[in-house]
Amino acid sequence: MPVQTAIQHRRGTASSWTSTNPTLAAGEIGFESDTGKFKIGTGSTAWNSLAYATASPLTTKGDLYTYGTADTRLAVGSNGDTLVADSSATTGLRWQSNYAAGKNKIINGDFNINQRGFTSTTTDATYGFDRFYVRFLGDGTNTYSAESFSPGTAPVSGYEGKNFARLVTTGQTSAAVLTQFAQRIESVRTLAGQTATISFWAKAASGTPKIAAEIQQGFGSGGSPSTAVNTSAGSVTISTSWARYSLTVSIPSISGKTIGTTNDGYTQLALAVSAGSDYASRYSSIGIQTNTFDIWGVQVESGNTATAFQTATGTLAGELAACQRYYLKSYAQATAPGTATNTVGNTGYSAISATATNNRWNVRFPVNMRGTPTITIYSTSTGTSAKIFNEQTATDIDGLTQYIGESGFHIYANSGTITAGQQLLAHYVASAEL
Repeated sequence: MPVQTAIQHRRGTASSWTSTNPTLAAGEIGFESDTGKFKIGTGSTAWNSLAYATASPLTTKGDLYTYGTADTRLAVGSNGDTLVADSSATTGLRWQSNYAAGKNKIINGDFNINQRGFTSTTTDATYGFDRFYVRFLGDGTNTYSAESFSPGTAPVSGYEGKNFARLVTTGQTSAAVLTQFAQRIESVRTLAGQTATISFWAKAASGTPKIAAEIQQGFGSGGSPSTAVNTSAGSVTISTSWARYSLTVSIPSISGKTIGTTNDGYTQLALAVSAGSDYASRYSSIGIQTNTFDIWGVQVESGNTATAFQTATGTLAGELAACQRYYLKSYAQATAPGTATNTVGNTGYSAISATATNNRWNVRFPVNMRGTPTITIYSTSTGTSAKIFNEQTATDIDGLTQYIGESGFHIYANSGTITAGQQLLAHYVASAEL
């Protein structure tokens, strides 16, 4: 019958091996009974000079087995990180935050673009930083303002944010109260039927209030359903220090729905900082809250993990162009529309006729807009809307627009005294917001 043989290796505690310091035979195994580690002899090297035999260095889910000068552990990266080759790293590999352009569906999430020259408002349905608008419903007073970080105080190390949004709520009591900060992302198809992660940095002036998030799907003119579909993403509790918060939401499929034909469908992210009982089911019953809320670094991306913050395009020029698809102006970026005595960047024309309406000129947009925009023209001298400035007579004359499209429009003089050769100047704003 077969003989069963049990093989037992030399064993002892780590301290006993160290104190005796034997020289193991070539291939002989010495086992530390209290640590689980072992060494393999060479026939000439004493125990204390032997390296431990290679065992898996991995200790945590997601660790990688790598090699530099010896087998070693590369600790798992943070959620959403990307593994990249790096010859300067010990193992030739390292984890890097995911800064892929296009992952963030929110445009201007760092509030760097402020074409309207927005400073502060208490008015409902007002746009401030590009692409973001507020809703102030019910009673009380709400204030939305543009704030700036002092250099080095932005909440993300290595990302020097310039601006942040501030919402202040006071005196609210009614069930119809809603203080909401939102952006409509073009197309109801965006992230439809997917899991998405919403993330942002926030802090409060006092206490531990909540911020709730909602995804709203609008199907556009002629679409069905005609009313928007609202999906609660839950809420987070914030503190008085900047911190990043994230929420994961399953965005409903649009299967069986009808999408309108005028390109005004949207997927909206809304952050609510105060909500009366009328909105309890939509905004996680956060209730009416009196506080000052600061927000920065808004991101919406596919998947169930908040990856490193990145603007939608990843570049300053790209982000401005993305904003200009919805709102643009002839003024310099630092100049608010309607500013008087401002000729920088204006559009102009040298009159060819004394008949006012014969003097018209074409304006081409720097980017194609989302749809046919609403145009407002301004005198370069007085900043008065619906006026053109005659530079030679130093007077404003009536101005109108025509042939408005996604790529440009015409301006023409509607009345006033004009002589051929006189310079007609105007600024303009074009808006195609959702």
